[in-house]
Amino acid sequence: MRISRTLAALTVACAVLLTTAGTTATAGTRAAATATGEPYCGITWGSGDKVAGALSDAPLTEVRTGRHDCYDRVVFEFDGTVTGYSIGYGETYTEGEGLALSPYTAGGALLRVSLRAPAYDDEHLATVPYRVGDHVANVLRYQTLRDVVFGGSFEGYSTFAVGVRARLPFRVLVLAGPGTHSRIVLDVAHQWQQ
Repeated sequence: MRISRTLAALTVACAVLLTTAGTTATAGTRAAATATGEPYCGITWGSGDKVAGALSDAPLTEVRTGRHDCYDRVVFEFDGTVTGYSIGYGETYTEGEGLALSPYTAGGALLRVSLRAPAYDDEHLATVPYRVGDHVANVLRYQTLRDVVFGGSFEGYSTFAVGVRARLPFRVLVLAGPGTHSRIVLDVAHQWQQ
């Protein structure tokens, strides 16, 4: 009789422990989900390298930047159709010289931008007013962008070092226009999570 009462009490105690453990585990899982947060502004871009397109002979004509609610933007505009780029985090080197640009570029992280198009015309005259090492944009008061430095143009490729506050998600868009022009757009998010 004592044994059956003891077994019954143990069964009840085990059931209570299992129920409590399940509730605690569920609460812990909820806390972990809350700690990871939702994507910032719904952004799910990631920070891995982005590569696309082919080499073009349409020259670069302008570089400009813009501030948005969820990201900062760099726009590379070309006189013709351009689709080729290779953009990722890491050291950027000047085209033709191989000089590292990190000592000359502000920011906690560096995006190396290689555009598959020249910054000169058919007669090898520059189509942008920048020289190698020039800071091409004023990014004062930007939340993410810290610097945009021209790394040169050599054998049909144009290079930039884009300094950002930290390694953050980014995306690259290829847009047609205005007119016969095209644009390669680099957006860098302000943060990872809400």
